[in-house]
Amino acid sequence: MAYDLIVIGSGPGGYVCAVKAAQLGLKVAVVEKRATYGGTCLNIGCIPSKALLHASEVFAHTAHGIEELGVEVSAPTLNLDKMMAHKDATVKSNTDGVAFLFKKNKIDGFQGTGRVVSTGKVAVKADDGSEQVLETKNIVIATGSDVAGIPGVQVEIDEQVIISSTGGIALKKVPETLIVVGGGVIGLELGSVWQRLGAKVTVVEYLDTILGGMDGEVSKQFQRMLAKQGFDFKLGAKVTGVEKSGAGAKVTFEPVKGGEAQTLDAEVVLIATGRKPFTAGLGLEEAGVVLDNRGRVEIDGHFKTNVDGIYAIGDVVRGPMLAHKAEDEGVALAEILAGQAGHVNYDVIPGVVYTQPEVASVGKTEEELKAAGIAYKVGKFPFTANGRARAMLQTDGFVKILADKETDRVLGGHIVGFGAGEMIHEIAVLMEFGGSSEDLGRTCHAHPTMSEAVKEAALATFFKPIHM
Repeated sequence: MAYDLIVIGSGPGGYVCAVKAAQLGLKVAVVEKRATYGGTCLNIGCIPSKALLHASEVFAHTAHGIEELGVEVSAPTLNLDKMMAHKDATVKSNTDGVAFLFKKNKIDGFQGTGRVVSTGKVAVKADDGSEQVLETKNIVIATGSDVAGIPGVQVEIDEQVIISSTGGIALKKVPETLIVVGGGVIGLELGSVWQRLGAKVTVVEYLDTILGGMDGEVSKQFQRMLAKQGFDFKLGAKVTGVEKSGAGAKVTFEPVKGGEAQTLDAEVVLIATGRKPFTAGLGLEEAGVVLDNRGRVEIDGHFKTNVDGIYAIGDVVRGPMLAHKAEDEGVALAEILAGQAGHVNYDVIPGVVYTQPEVASVGKTEEELKAAGIAYKVGKFPFTANGRARAMLQTDGFVKILADKETDRVLGGHIVGFGAGEMIHEIAVLMEFGGSSEDLGRTCHAHPTMSEAVKEAALATFFKPIHM
């Protein structure tokens, strides 16, 4: 059977591309090497980590945070096995959901490792070694990414003592001490899980700030919040070695700017230094597909590689390694292949850190606007002045809006606070329609809500806030 489209990889980019293409009338197949669909995100990434983040937050809030509300309980007892069972059930529900979508949209699924044989042909090698070749008009590479490791440092990850994010969602017990190598989103989220459950967490980060690409002011305040929770930070630190030692492991690092090396011991070390595109064994080089100097598949403005009939989306191509970015690319590519005009607005892709409080961002940071020489104005509003935040004892953080100084068009929005990941989207919608801070500030918001802080920040951008 010949297909209109074969997608290699069933992560957020791959499965969404497949579903959209099928909805548009194309005959679609998906090749997936895992036993279940959903890729890293649904199986061992976004979804299970959020299940643990929520569960651990409930545990921590019950342990210290509800007495002021007049709720008095004895100290909670952790049942880690049951918490992990909740995580596993959440994963199964989501992966089963993707399988249902494939069945509903008459998408053929092939379990095995996919490899591009040539234009229009994909080989699928099953676990038993057998191989079949599928024919198609178009091929989409949506194979995602893998753990990057530490540049220049050989690390033996056993997922027991020295772990990646995969081991970070599956520990059998709460470690007394945990060193997180990398102060990015993955490290801080998983560090939060185990810190809430009782671990002493130390973050070792190469840069002088955490959350490297985030707005500088947000990053600094967020670091202070995490430090108040009990995190310890070693910033501007270059890791030179990670190895097992006794019952745990040790991490050796030295100041980036020069100085004496230090060594820290911990029961568990989490390597969270980012991810790299997964392109090995796909037959791309043999097919003549060009990769860039970072191992990403090179594409044009319509996701096409240099080889006719072969496309790529998601973590294997340029841009932020975010599930929702991959999803939007999958939709756009499916529309293009169906003869429509697919498009992704890369200037309006939100990013969220699902800690407590959350951090959310969309558009440009102050640092990026300064570097580009763009004149801008800033509006800020703290949650300490928000009635709903006070009622919920969630007054940490603020909303910050950046707008063009001449046109008032909103160029970026940044929130650190309770529910930031949900609130960021009204700024994203506004930016998608080219709206101004005045448009947002004059939009009626329900009272009392946390979102009123977004309105007040918008008012502060074009004139003055009411409640400050």
